[in-house]
Amino acid sequence: MEKIRLGFVPLHRYPFDENWARELKNRFINVVEEKFGNSVELIYPTEKHTKMGLVTDDDDAEATIKLFKERGVEGVVMATLTFGDELAGARVAEEFKGYPILIFATKEPPTLPGGFRRSDSFCGTLSLTSALYRRKIPFLFGGIVFPEDSEFIKEFDSFIRVTSIYRSFIGARVGLIGPRPERFETVTFTEAKMAEKFKQRVVHVTLLEVIEEARKLSDEDPEVVRIAKEIEGSVDVSKVPRDVILKMAKLETVLRKIVKEKKLIGLGFRCWTEIQRYYGLSPCHVLGRLTQSGIMSACEVDIYGVLTMVIQYAASLGTSPPFFIDWTIRHPTKSNVFLAWHCGNAPPGLFCAPGKLLYHSIMYRDVGVEKSYGTLEGRLKPGVVTISRLVEYDGEFKLFVTRGKALEEETEFRGSWVWVEVPDLDKVYRTLVEEGFVHHASMVYGDYVDPITKAAKILGIKTVIV
Repeated sequence: MEKIRLGFVPLHRYPFDENWARELKNRFINVVEEKFGNSVELIYPTEKHTKMGLVTDDDDAEATIKLFKERGVEGVVMATLTFGDELAGARVAEEFKGYPILIFATKEPPTLPGGFRRSDSFCGTLSLTSALYRRKIPFLFGGIVFPEDSEFIKEFDSFIRVTSIYRSFIGARVGLIGPRPERFETVTFTEAKMAEKFKQRVVHVTLLEVIEEARKLSDEDPEVVRIAKEIEGSVDVSKVPRDVILKMAKLETVLRKIVKEKKLIGLGFRCWTEIQRYYGLSPCHVLGRLTQSGIMSACEVDIYGVLTMVIQYAASLGTSPPFFIDWTIRHPTKSNVFLAWHCGNAPPGLFCAPGKLLYHSIMYRDVGVEKSYGTLEGRLKPGVVTISRLVEYDGEFKLFVTRGKALEEETEFRGSWVWVEVPDLDKVYRTLVEEGFVHHASMVYGDYVDPITKAAKILGIKTVIV
C-alpha cells in the first residue's frame, strides 16, 4: 500500500526546557523512521517553519497547519514534549477535526539543579486533551511514553492501521452489480446515510451489462489469456471444463475494467441465480480472486459486507485479504467452535492446500452442474483471526468485533470453510441476535481488534465487542 502520511506536532511551552523538547522530538522522529519507515511518511515542522522546529504558539500552529495541508497528511500525532501549549495544539486539531488524531504524553526527565522541573507533560497533556474534548474533536490517547518504549511502538503501529482504515473508508466508492436477492432483506443498506456520514458512494451497474460485455470478449483477448493461465496455475482445475476457465477470465476482465474506470474499492455482486442461468457460471472464485488482489468483493450484493471487508483489509495494511463468511453451524462436539463458511469465494491464498475448482454445491440443484461451475473449495489455514460486521439501523452504524482462532481440523464439507473457535460462542451468538447483526460477516487473519475499535471511534461508529 501507498505510504500513510502522518503529521507530527511537537508541542512545547515556555518556560520549560526547550533543549529537552528538541531532543525528545528528534528521538520520536528517529524511532518512527527506523521502525515504520516502510509504511509511514512522517511530516513535521522544522526550524524553517516554526520557532526551534517546535509548536509553541498560534503562529507556529498556523505554519504547521499550512505544512500539513500542503503535504496532504491523513492523520495527526501530537506529543506534549514539555507542558505543551494547549491552544496551539487545539488550533491544529481544529483544522483536522474528524481525521485520526493521536495524543502522547511524555515521561519526565531528571530535574535540573535547584529542583526545577523540565517538562511537566503529565500536567500539560490534561490541558490539551480537555481543549479537544471541549471542542468535540475525537482523539485517541496513546499513554505516557518515551519513544523507545514498547508501549509507544505498539500504540503507533495501531494508529497507522487506524489511519489506513480511515483513508480507505471515508469516500469509499462501492460497486453494486445487480439488485440484491429478493428474499435477502438482510443485505439492505441506506445509500443516503453512507453519503451523509462517510462521503461514500454506491455505483450501480446492471448485471446485464456485465454479462454482455463478458460475452463480447474473445478467447484470445490478452487479459483473458493472462487470467486464465493464472487460474490454471494456482488452483486445481482438473474437475472443470476448459470453457469454464475462459468464462471466469472474461467475467474477471470486465469486473476489473469497471473497478478501474469507476474508481471502486470493492463490489457487491448478484451471485445467484441469473449469472448461472444466463452466463453459465458461478462467480465465487472470481470474487475471491478480486479480494485477493485488494478489490473487496462480497456475495449477494452485500454493500455493508464490502465495507466491513474494507475495514479489515485496511487494518492489515493490505497484507491479509478477508474471507466473506456466513455464521453457519456449531461444531457437533465443541461448544465454542463454529463453521466459518461460504459457497466458494475465499481468496486462494488463504487455503491450507491449493483449492479445488468445482460446481456450486447449492445452485446446481436449480440450474444443473454444467451452469454452476466456478466455486473454489477446501479448508482454510489455521491461525488467529478477527471477525467483524457493520450494520446500520435508523442511521446509526454499529460494528461487531471479536477475535478467534481458525482450527486445523479436517471435515468433509463443500464450499470454502474453516472451523473457528471463539472464547464464548453463546455470548457471541446472543450479541449477534440481540444487536441486530446479520448472518454475513468478514474474517481476516491476524488480531486487529484494537485498531478496528479505535478507527470506529474516530469514524463515529458504535462498536460491539465480544
